[in-house]
This record gives sequence, structure tokens and C-alpha cells, in this order.
Amino acid sequence: MNLSSFIDDLCAEWNGERSPGVIVAVARGDEDIHRGAYGMADLAHGCPLTFRSVLRIASQSKQFTTLLTLMLETEGRLSLDDDIHDYLDYLPDYGTRITLRHLATNTSGLRDILDRMIIGGTPITAPSSRNFARRVASRSAQLNFAPGEDLLYSNTNFLFLTEILEAVSGRSFEALLAERITGPLGMSDTRLMVRDDEILPRLAAHHRRGPDGNWLRSAWGIAIGGEGGLVSTADDMLRWLRHLSRPTICDPALIERMERSGATINGTRSPYGIGLIANRICGHPSVGHGGWIAGSRSLSVRFPEADLSMAILSNHDDFSPLDLMEKIAVHILGDARKMPAARPQELPNGVYRQADGDEIFIVEAGADGQVLTTGMGSAPLAETEDGRFEPQSALPPFRLSMGEGGIIKAERFGRTLSFRRADPGVEDPPTMRADAAYACKTEGLWATLNLSGEEWQLRLESRDGASLLKLKRISGDLYTAHPVDDAIHDQWRFAPWVLPWLFTVRVSDGALVINSDRTKNLTLPAC
Repeated sequence: MNLSSFIDDLCAEWNGERSPGVIVAVARGDEDIHRGAYGMADLAHGCPLTFRSVLRIASQSKQFTTLLTLMLETEGRLSLDDDIHDYLDYLPDYGTRITLRHLATNTSGLRDILDRMIIGGTPITAPSSRNFARRVASRSAQLNFAPGEDLLYSNTNFLFLTEILEAVSGRSFEALLAERITGPLGMSDTRLMVRDDEILPRLAAHHRRGPDGNWLRSAWGIAIGGEGGLVSTADDMLRWLRHLSRPTICDPALIERMERSGATINGTRSPYGIGLIANRICGHPSVGHGGWIAGSRSLSVRFPEADLSMAILSNHDDFSPLDLMEKIAVHILGDARKMPAARPQELPNGVYRQADGDEIFIVEAGADGQVLTTGMGSAPLAETEDGRFEPQSALPPFRLSMGEGGIIKAERFGRTLSFRRADPGVEDPPTMRADAAYACKTEGLWATLNLSGEEWQLRLESRDGASLLKLKRISGDLYTAHPVDDAIHDQWRFAPWVLPWLFTVRVSDGALVINSDRTKNLTLPAC
């Protein structure tokens, strides 16, 4: 089957008048070898997607932000080794030095702003200003880890980079982007769209699944900058990918720096460079970045050895662009992985808790194999070349393998964590007191426990909002937190996505400790 027919078949489920869609662009060198737009740009008005349709690219914005940062560094206007306090005087004292390099490589330890809003009860989908985002992001003085000691994806890093770029240049991010990148490259449809209430020419409507399976319009309220606010077209993204392969507006050494591992963590090189992620897709070296925002998913990736580029844009979030890209890559390049001769035993299904901590995950059967679920969602588990299992995501949290006694070992940056199956019936629950109060004034968070019938509820309050959550016991003193209301629109008040759980809560007499995929050991002492 030729390439276009193959991709047409892969995208057939979105290629109709009753579905939002997907745009797929594939190029080898300067030649476009597939251009396909499937589905509708706007269901309400019957407008089909085309290569001129403008869509959100979300976190793909980060690669533009980092290139702007490197451009200004070459001019001596900033340095990646500068302290972020040199430019942003409103930031709190973190008790340690955080540099621009830590921001650009996701090794700062700063808590993610979206996570911080969810925990603080501030609806992400509600309209808000850039100043509000700045205030929320700068309110947290605690770090997830000491800068440079780990990697944790955080939008706060690139929000602050955006602020620094504007402070150094004296220009808005949008003006700087047009002057330095999109203008010279002829990317006339790529720009910053701060909120979803903006009106742009040829902007596609973004969609999400409703509770009955039908499509609904999706909207994003929080103001977004260089961390995820760009919109673009498939043609513009092909121009960008070709520039990354053969730079014309900057020294090629800057692109090499973006692609190269940005940090060495515990003796292991990070896959995250400076705004780009190096990976191996089906055994082939690749580099790129994805994006996910309410109502949109996207991915751009290059396979340098084959001079192959792919851009995938969508105006809905009900699919995996990584999975689609892998299928296309295998069709073109083949599968170069050296898989083990004998397939190891699959991981036992169940809920697992870290033996000496609060991390949890779920292993369960999916439609095409096992699936790993964490607080940020689910991803298929795939066998790696060394016989371990790894979730299929751009930045896998860890590689899994079986240990002795039913333990699952999770390896990450040379560190190994042990997880045991969680069983609420094995250990007695903690003694919890109704109206028990907790507070962390430096983080601006207050919490109260209450008993509603037989259900424990947690009220969390911040300076900007409040939430009422129900707690589901995992094991011992560890609970997962969920919205009290099950209605989908009430859940969307907390987060633009329906998450398996919002975060975990460990309860003791002395403190309440919150953990999520992007927030570690947020401690509220008892009052």
C-alpha cells in the first residue's frame, strides 16, 4: 500500500462531516510526500479542515521560546547560567539558585502552574489574565527537588522564560517571535493566541468528547505565553521542521544545542534538550516535541538519519499523535528495534504504591495490550529492547520490570523505585478527625477534612479559589483526591481533562501531604 493510502486509512475514523479532524504532513527533505487534512474545522458551520486551517500547537511552543532565548544569548543580552532572580524581581526566595538553563531543560524543580491551579481550586478553563498566571506561578516557594537533581516537566519554566525574554528585549513575546523567527521563515499563520476568546482568520474550532460521546466545543481560559500559546498551520510547521534540519535564520550550532541532552541527572543523560526531546521511535533516532491542550493535540518530529519530517495537528484531543506517528514511521522506515527473542512475563495488573513513598500507578489491560495509568492519564505499555516495559509517551516517567515477591521495579535516571500492590484491606486506615485543619502559609494553601456520611472529603482553599474533593483510600494512609461532583462539566472546572485522579493525599496527625505527577511532597502541617 502506498504511503498516502496507508495514512488515509489510519485517519479514516476522523474523515467525515460529523467529526473534528487531524492534519498530517510528511516530508522527505524539501519534498512533501504526504499532505492530508481529515475531518471538520468547525462542526457547527460545516467547514472542513485544510492545510490553511489554524490550530493550537500547545507545548510545541516551547521550542520557539528556547530558540529565542539562545538567540538573545548569542548577542550577550542574557546567559543560560544567569539566576532567574536577575530578571524577575517578583519571584520568591527558593532557598537556592535557579538558572535560565534549569528552566529551559525542565530541571528547575519549580511546581507546574496548571497543577498549582488544580490544587488551589482555581478553574483553568475560567478566563484569566497573564498577570494572574504570573501571580499564581510565583506564589509557590517550595520546589519539587533541588535544581538539576531531576527532570519534571513544568509549564512554569517556560512561563518564566517568556517573561525573561520580554524583560530583556523590551518587546512582547509576539513581536519578538515575528521579528526573529516566524517573519523571516514566512510562517505567516504562526503566532501567539493568549486565550481561546481571541478571533483569528481561519482558526479551527477545538473540540472534546461530551459525556454522551458527542462532540462539544472546547475552551481554555488561562492566559498562555511561550509555554503553550502558539497556533500554527501544517504548512508553517513544515517550514519550521525544514529550518531545524537546515537552519537559515540562526547559527546551526543553536539547533544542535536544542537537540543535545540538556542535563546529566545522576549520571544519566536527560532526553530533554533545550526545548526539544531526543528519542528513539521504533529504533530510529528522532527529535521533536508534542503538544496537548484542551481540545487539541499535536506533534512535530524529525528523523535526521532519513531526512524525514512529520507534523500532526488536530482540533480535538481524543487520540494519540505519538501512536499515529509511530505507525507512519514504521510504514516508511520499518521497525529497527532489536526485540528480545522471548517475550518476558507481562506485569501483573493492579494498583501499585511506592514502597517508601507516595507515588502510585495502575497497570491494567487495554484494547491492544497493557496500559499504565498515572495521575496525568493512560499510555500503552510497550516492551523495550532490553525486555522492560515503558509507557508510550514523549517523556516516559520510568521503565518497569518485575522484581522478587511481586514487586515492580521502576527505573529512572539511574534510580530504582520499588512498588507493591496496594490493598486497602491489608492495613488499617489512619485515624482521621472531622474538621482537622492544615495550612501551609508560604504556599498560600489551607485544608480541612470532613466526613460526609461514610465518605471523607477534603476542602482545599487558596488565595484564588477553593475546591471540595472526595478521598478514595488506596492503602494505609494514602488516598486519591477526586471532584465531589461526578458530572463531566463539574470535573472540567478542575482541569481541562478528565484525570484518573487529581492528586494523592497522605494523612497523618502532623501533616497532610499532596503528590501528583508534577507536584512532589507539598506538605501542609496540622494547625
